[in-house]
Amino acid sequence: MESKQAVEGNYPLDVELPSLKSLFIEMYFNDQLLSTGTATLISNTRESHCALVTNRHNVTGRHQETGKCLSATLGVPNNIVIYFHRSGDDVGNWIKVKLPLYREDETPFWIEHPELGEKADIVALNLNWGSDVLKLPYYLKLDLDRVGMVVSPAETLSVIGFPFGMSTTGKLPIWATGFLAQELGLITKSNPVFLIDCRTRQGQSGSPVIAFRTSGHRSIKDKRISASLSSNTTWEFLGIYSGRVNAESDLGKVWHVSSLEELINAAEVDYNERNNDF
Repeated sequence: MESKQAVEGNYPLDVELPSLKSLFIEMYFNDQLLSTGTATLISNTRESHCALVTNRHNVTGRHQETGKCLSATLGVPNNIVIYFHRSGDDVGNWIKVKLPLYREDETPFWIEHPELGEKADIVALNLNWGSDVLKLPYYLKLDLDRVGMVVSPAETLSVIGFPFGMSTTGKLPIWATGFLAQELGLITKSNPVFLIDCRTRQGQSGSPVIAFRTSGHRSIKDKRISASLSSNTTWEFLGIYSGRVNAESDLGKVWHVSSLEELINAAEVDYNERNNDF
């Protein structure tokens, strides 16, 4: 596993790398702020396509199941502001990037899941990267973020985002820790969602969910589960948090990483097709 310094360079703050991967976002109708949330960058490898991922209800401004407006103003967003880390010596500061959510023909810029479509509460946005923006994605096919950790029900998980728009220092996120509420082996391709038991709140929609371990973890070797002890910090990226099952419960839904692989591949196809049109 790579060290934090090898991945990010000389970062001036004493923070864990997953803290740098959760990005604060704001949704606006024109200049009116409607809501805040969380997003993250996701890529298969360092060389492959990188896209911004968040919940679909963040960009539509509507409840994923009922279609009702989420804002008390009854407005729906037409642009999004993303707080990225600055690259180079400015890491630890942030740069605001404002992007429209719709094209001139009123089609959305975001990409939906290629099979589940609007039923999936995850979307990707393709970005044109400037040299002043630091890219720190979760990698789906590298052991930096997916070490092959075995995670069982009742084990701890962390939702890393911005409850009520709050942060720690600057735009660094807050870690809310709860428990896996089911077996991950029950996830299916048609319903790639699992449940967690965690006291999450508004603003954490779109947050990465990871299993974070500081002294060791379990993994499968030779078709057997084995435990390893290590002084290195490790984590397993498991998915994107989507919200509580209802307002009375601390049970929350997470879109599993398998669905994110399909979403990122669809974003890459969209990116290549649009670039080939010019």
